[in-house]
Amino acid sequence: MIYINKKVLMSDARYFTNKNAINALMNSKDKVNQIKAIKEHDSIVKALRQVGIEVMKVPSPTNCQDGVYVANWAFILDGKALLSRLPNTRRPEELYANKVLKQFNLKIINMPQNIKSFSGQGDTLVCGDYIFCQSPYRTSINAHQELKRLFPDKKIISLQTKPKRKFWIGPKKINKITGWPDSRTYDLDLALAVLKPKINNKNCLIAYSLTLFTRKSKKLLKSLKDVDKIKVSKKEAIKYYALNLVSTGEHVILNSGTTKFIKSLKEHGLKTTELDLPELRKGGGSIRCTTLTLK
Repeated sequence: MIYINKKVLMSDARYFTNKNAINALMNSKDKVNQIKAIKEHDSIVKALRQVGIEVMKVPSPTNCQDGVYVANWAFILDGKALLSRLPNTRRPEELYANKVLKQFNLKIINMPQNIKSFSGQGDTLVCGDYIFCQSPYRTSINAHQELKRLFPDKKIISLQTKPKRKFWIGPKKINKITGWPDSRTYDLDLALAVLKPKINNKNCLIAYSLTLFTRKSKKLLKSLKDVDKIKVSKKEAIKYYALNLVSTGEHVILNSGTTKFIKSLKEHGLKTTELDLPELRKGGGSIRCTTLTLK
């Protein structure tokens, strides 16, 4: 049975490159093989459909290198689509996303003008009665209040992962292209994943790499007694993008190389499909980043 991510939106990898290194996981010197990237993207579509997820395809926006990462276009819940505020090089995607999402009978909502950044689903994950939301890298802290206003039945859990620093201990690093603060987990979906929703009074299940979070956020996550948790190593989270996955609540599609995590998933009764996606990861995203949950 499919409990979550029943229907997702995906674009394509036609214009995908890592020319503009707008996040801390991108290295423009390690160029993307576009032919391989397109095949990898196709393998995600195939894997999702094989487990019963309905995949709606749209063309990627013209000449947008990050247009493959549709998760950042909006946050969608209860028929509402809260549109994103993206970094400078990604702003052409905003109008395109608005146009695309209108096709799905969603109530389109724009962030108030005083909210300068919002990374959509990338930074906003639903887990039972909670919405996990991160700031400040790609989402302004005042966006959390807007989420609370729009979804009053949910409790907003404000989190922060560790920033990218010069020489590991120096000042926080600012991305040269975006001018925004940087982190290897600039979006929350690189550090935390929702695996099972709250079903029949059973706790929802998440996976997270605790070492990637700040001290305050670690304490907050540990305090949630009504959420079951799987711990994932920093190595698997960063090197193999272990947490950038899509789950149906029964079946998890994730990156290969995550041996320990896959073992934990199976111990929790979850089935797995592993995908090898080295080219797509060069852009700083993977499976979850390429899908936007519509339902």
